[in-house]
Amino acid sequence: MAEKFERHRQAWTTDEVQKLHLLAAKGMSLKAIGKALTRSEESVQARAKIDKLKISKMR
Repeated sequence: MAEKFERHRQAWTTDEVQKLHLLAAKGMSLKAIGKALTRSEESVQARAKIDKLKISKMR
């Protein structure tokens, strides 16, 4: 069963974007970053693409 995210379609805050950059730089996986930010993997991936970040493929 897929996880439900209460933050569906909510804008990214400055703090969340900074944390995304930090976690991506540490080499965390898409799934781990999503869980840490309480965002879906798709949301994290889309924001990373906007910010031109490389996200680890490891799961």
